[in-house]
Amino acid sequence: MNQILGLFAGSNGEDVPTREVGPMKISQILVHPIKARLCRGTSVQQAKFTPQGLQYDREWCLIDPEKRKVLTAREIPKMVLITPTIETDPSSPDGGTLTVSFPLDSAIPSFEIPLRPSEATLSKWDVLDGLKIWSHTTDGYLVPASSSSSPSPSSILSEYTGRQVQLVYKGPAPRSCDPTQLFPGLDATVRYQDGYPWLVCSEEALEAVRAQVGEWAGREEGLRMGIEERWKSEKVPMERFRPNIVLSGSGVPFIEDSLEEISILPSKANGNASETPVSLVAKCPRCLLPNVDPQAGVRDKAVPFKVLMKFRTGIDPENMKTPCFGCNGVPHGEGLVCVGDEVSITKWIEAP
Repeated sequence: MNQILGLFAGSNGEDVPTREVGPMKISQILVHPIKARLCRGTSVQQAKFTPQGLQYDREWCLIDPEKRKVLTAREIPKMVLITPTIETDPSSPDGGTLTVSFPLDSAIPSFEIPLRPSEATLSKWDVLDGLKIWSHTTDGYLVPASSSSSPSPSSILSEYTGRQVQLVYKGPAPRSCDPTQLFPGLDATVRYQDGYPWLVCSEEALEAVRAQVGEWAGREEGLRMGIEERWKSEKVPMERFRPNIVLSGSGVPFIEDSLEEISILPSKANGNASETPVSLVAKCPRCLLPNVDPQAGVRDKAVPFKVLMKFRTGIDPENMKTPCFGCNGVPHGEGLVCVGDEVSITKWIEAP
């Protein structure tokens, strides 16, 4: 059933007239086994979830062994060309394997690690404390060298990146999410996500960004900004924004900006006993990382960041000068989420 959207703050801070909102569904689910700011994500038809996020999502990361800092593709853009592949095996105590492969022209060999290391496996791995991720510190299990003569995963990754790195799996210590202006009492934990369990975006928002990019590509000012002619026809892919859940069907660009809570409805596909509320706790401020092409590993001079700066600032009260795209989400409960699941709006953000 369609829902009616009242006045809400638009991208320029002004009220947008009342309009009808179409029925929303989940159109895409993306899982990023190795922290999303590093390696490619995997598009899946369904995924289990808990309040900490999607199964297998952001459970691994790379660190600088000296600074004990979690690395991102901002430091090493070609990291986005690394492809983790999930291979489940219910008979395995580790749930299967995660195969990590590299571009063919790199001549770097692929390797396998446990998909979900068992307690027996983790008991043999060292725990590293004090890993820095933004303003937080966390921990991780260090993937050990192989008992055979083959190179370790960390050494293979170091060879590819041209610098010393270590591969770690999220350790046992809980990592709390920061409270937000909308949810000052937020009680949630994450693994190696930037800050929150889910990132929720909409196809309508992406289409609005694509339209703006195309317009700026056709202007002289756009060329001065570094927006190349190719962007008149080339489309910015959703993968650049590295979401977990993509919504479609509302017909309203950036509908997620106006929502405080959505619910994933039970379906034959997900088999959930009841609907799952998902709090959209904060807007997602954007850095230059979406400028990195996930297919080429090269950073664009302007797209989409400079375009977002033109019409997507002033959206988040906590980051007024930073452009936003998508919202951070916290699911309440656990279950299965599937492409095609219907999503209802259960709470709007109240107008100030």
